[in-house]
This record gives sequence, C-alpha cells and structure tokens, in this order.
Amino acid sequence: MIKIFVYGSLREGEYNHVFLENEKYLHPGLTKRHYTFYDLGGFPAMVKGGTHAVVGEIYEVSPETLERLDILESHPQFYERQEIVLQGGMVVQTYILNESHTQGRTIIRSGDWKNR
Repeated sequence: MIKIFVYGSLREGEYNHVFLENEKYLHPGLTKRHYTFYDLGGFPAMVKGGTHAVVGEIYEVSPETLERLDILESHPQFYERQEIVLQGGMVVQTYILNESHTQGRTIIRSGDWKNR
C-alpha cells in the first residue's frame, strides 16, 4: 500500500474523490512550508519553492488506485508524482506541478483548496 497526500479535487467532498472512496483514509496532512499553491481554475497545483504549507488528506491506496490517479493527474506529462515529507515527518507521494504551467494563475495564500 502507498501513502498519498491529496490537496484538491481528490479530497473528501470534491468531485474527484470518487477515485479514493474505497481507499483507507488515514488523517489530515500538512506539508512543510516549501511550496507555492496555485488555483488553476477547477483544480489547484502545488509547486516546489515558496513559503506555503499546503493542507490535504492522506490515504493509503493500492497500486491499482495509484495507477488510476497517475492517469487522472497526467503523470508525468502534466503533474509529476513525487515523494515529499510532511510536517511531522511522514513520507508520502503527491502530485507536483512544474512552475511553467502556473503563469498568470492566482496564488491560494491559505494553502487550503477548500478555503480559497
């Protein structure tokens, strides 16, 4: 099983959560303050570099679900799935976007997609 940190449309109550509804929810998560968080319209993006801590949820997923998430997130062509360390030290996988895709986009200063 793989631990995945989700911060946007995959979170509970969001439109892509259906991909995770049969997976094990572990608990809320928060990144270290190493990111910039952008609103891309219908979904957010976390980019390396910056001072935001991003709010999300941690799930334990099967390899099959991870493969479906990779397809959804267009890994590695759009988002790139990477390993990060959250506040508290937990190591998880998450989807990071290259900054070149964020030009002209609004920064979500709260770090929370649900509180944008």
